[in-house]
Amino acid sequence: MNIYTASRLSEGNKMFPCVIHLDGLAVTFKIPGLFNGKESTIPMSRISSVDIETPLIGFSTIIIETTGEGKIRAHGFTKSEVREMKEIILSKIL
Repeated sequence: MNIYTASRLSEGNKMFPCVIHLDGLAVTFKIPGLFNGKESTIPMSRISSVDIETPLIGFSTIIIETTGEGKIRAHGFTKSEVREMKEIILSKIL
């Protein structure tokens, strides 16, 4: 299992940074909160595409699109982390 945590310095992650868990079966996206949190799990079989946005300066974003459930957008990771996540996910869905 691979675990990636967004930087606290990035926009939207100051108090409670998002966390992405990747395993062989699913991607779990967690946003902790003070009184409540949000967690979404997407099976690898439901992922249709993975896009990344890597600006020259700043934190990168990963966008995971699903079949029928919309998309998940997570910001605040390094370029190497989003590239690694994309490679892992694509290797599981192809």
